[in-house]
Amino acid sequence: MTSPVEPPAALPARVAATAHVFAERLDDAIVVGGDDGHHLQRARRVRAGETVTVADGYGRWRTYVVESAANGEVGLTATTLLGREPALTPRLAVACALTKGQKPELVVQKLTELGVDRILLVDAARSVVQWDDDKVAGALGRLARVAREAAMQSRRARVPVVDGLVTPVELAATPGLVVAGPDGVPAAEVARPEGGEWVVAVGPEGGFDPAELDRFGAAPRLAVGPFVLRAETAAIAAAAALAGRRRVSSRPGEHAEW
Repeated sequence: MTSPVEPPAALPARVAATAHVFAERLDDAIVVGGDDGHHLQRARRVRAGETVTVADGYGRWRTYVVESAANGEVGLTATTLLGREPALTPRLAVACALTKGQKPELVVQKLTELGVDRILLVDAARSVVQWDDDKVAGALGRLARVAREAAMQSRRARVPVVDGLVTPVELAATPGLVVAGPDGVPAAEVARPEGGEWVVAVGPEGGFDPAELDRFGAAPRLAVGPFVLRAETAAIAAAAALAGRRRVSSRPGEHAEW
């Protein structure tokens, strides 16, 4: 058995690994089965001796070597000590208005790749889509799976929280609120949030209505270009603009758990 004595790198994304996967436990020796094991063994075709990174979804991770791969299961032995992915600050949440079809899946996928910490769904006045309680539960479960898959692809150690539905009234009371809109300022001019988290509100096609904008009051406006954007494009662009201003936290353990 390989002795797990090497210190971990800062980010699993910086390791030259064949694949990245999530597991509940990060013991010295683990077996990845189920859908993830099937994906590693049948789709990714990992082989003995290859390197794989494994995270718990909450920031902890380590590097493993593949010992065996057969019958939809992959046996792994750790080659590094347990590490923790550095937190980025300020925290970043995006609250997206409901949209049609598979657009929510696209938004969640891309926001996860950009390192967003939380994704909220917003029930705005101009939202064309209307979800009842059963629809919300099913949709949130589906979007959580999309976030997990995107976190694996982008090799994050944390899976973003997907939550909702929230109303514009609830958003208006949220510390760190930033409203995306063409009348706003560039990301470089948006002040850092006093509470440590930006919460970017993105309206549906047609934007938030006047009453909702009034409720947002003096919350800073963020513009990502002079043109009219689709709702999903606006959410991704706003997140990308603010993500470029984030830095690795200097406080150990900050934002390690949600």
